[in-house]
Amino acid sequence: MSYALQVEEQEVGLDESFAREASEQVAERPCEACREVTKRPLVYRVAKRAFDVAFSLCVLAVCLVPGVILSVAVTLDTKGSPIYSQERVGRGGKVFRIYKMRTMVADSDDVAKYLDEDQLAQWERERKVDDDPRITPLGAKLRATSLDEVPQFLNVLKGDMSVVGPRPLTTDELEQHFTPEDRALLLSVPAGITGLWQVGSRNDATFENGERQVLELGYARGVSLRLDAEVAARTLGAMFVRRTGR
Repeated sequence: MSYALQVEEQEVGLDESFAREASEQVAERPCEACREVTKRPLVYRVAKRAFDVAFSLCVLAVCLVPGVILSVAVTLDTKGSPIYSQERVGRGGKVFRIYKMRTMVADSDDVAKYLDEDQLAQWERERKVDDDPRITPLGAKLRATSLDEVPQFLNVLKGDMSVVGPRPLTTDELEQHFTPEDRALLLSVPAGITGLWQVGSRNDATFENGERQVLELGYARGVSLRLDAEVAARTLGAMFVRRTGR
């Protein structure tokens, strides 16, 4: 099945033109030709890293004071530390701890305490649950505005992630949903804060129906500065649409 057939226009703002152009880029780069980022042209590596560092510093500088205030609010709302971390797998199979603003109750890792049988089954497949009862009122707002992702710019500065790339997954997710060949391809590029899954059919693309794998692997095959720029622009556009309610 072609990548183009897997990408649909969604409310987050991915239009047919962008989907078509992205799919064409992906089609030009078959899996066998995928190279590790460290072996890609020097200009690509330097430009990508320079953008990652500069953009992350700007975001963190702007969010510093609001972030401190928000941290206090999150602590009161969740009864836990404002920053939540979890092990994920990055480029080359390196395991690192990803940072997020806490959006769930402090003991959210005790999934059996909060989820029913159907929700537990969905959690095992997708690592997310519809109408998750563990999410706090403030946490729901943070997720809707993507503010819970801001601490991940620290991961970018550390070199664990990039601004644009496939979402970093857990070891279990990689082993459960990707073949060894696909894992090698996916881990050949840095994980990202945003990517094709976020600006594409995020609401409908799941591991269960296979569409999320197509999107994440599609980025790894078609990675380029142009694709990064388009994904970044679409992400900002989607955030603006959510904030304005348009």
